[in-house]
Amino acid sequence: MKKKYLIVIADYYKDISRGLLGSAKKLFPKSASIKIVYVPGVFEIPVTISKNIKKYDAFLALGCVIKGETPHFDFISQATTDAIMNLSIDNKKPIGNGIITCLNMRQAIVRKKKGREAAQAVLSVLAQK
Repeated sequence: MKKKYLIVIADYYKDISRGLLGSAKKLFPKSASIKIVYVPGVFEIPVTISKNIKKYDAFLALGCVIKGETPHFDFISQATTDAIMNLSIDNKKPIGNGIITCLNMRQAIVRKKKGREAAQAVLSVLAQK
């Protein structure tokens, strides 16, 4: 049976997001049904997945958070990670967390291929019997 995937991508940092998406999409089977939804920031990713949880077999969360001068980075990163994990466990569906957290743009540029690792994790969990 053809699997359905939803990729939710925060495009606040468009260049980084494109890199994450490009590295992730290469791993999905050609026969896969993939829908991509763009949201403004990573905080909107969990609610978007939640609204679509029954429609797809697996999910991929992609985005980037770069630390600024306030604690906002810590709150957003932790809240988003916790929400994604809870959604995955509560619904027994894999959600790959490809949201990179970086201290600066230089780190983000180097890590923009990390979408591939999140996609590998989703495919691995989905393949479990």
